[in-house]
Amino acid sequence: MDKKNALRAGALAAGTTLMMLLLSSPASALTRDDGDDPGTGLSVIETLGLFVFAPIVLYLVIAGLVMVGDKSHKNKDTTSSNIATKADAKSEVKA
Repeated sequence: MDKKNALRAGALAAGTTLMMLLLSSPASALTRDDGDDPGTGLSVIETLGLFVFAPIVLYLVIAGLVMVGDKSHKNKDTTSSNIATKADAKSEVKA
């Protein structure tokens, strides 16, 4: 890609991003809609517990259950442990 196309693509991406930011109007989120009845806000401890600690605990519980389920199966190595070889094998090739 030459410099002209790269500049055109960059300008298009920047313009699109700027227009999306300008048209999204986040200030309208401050106005209440009809029937809007927000509850009380969460404290810092409740927010951390809900969005930080609960997902970590849930991840650890799921990972632990997967590990326990995986360990319950017998180790089945089907690649090399089931091959029987003779240690005293001798070649009977005559030249």
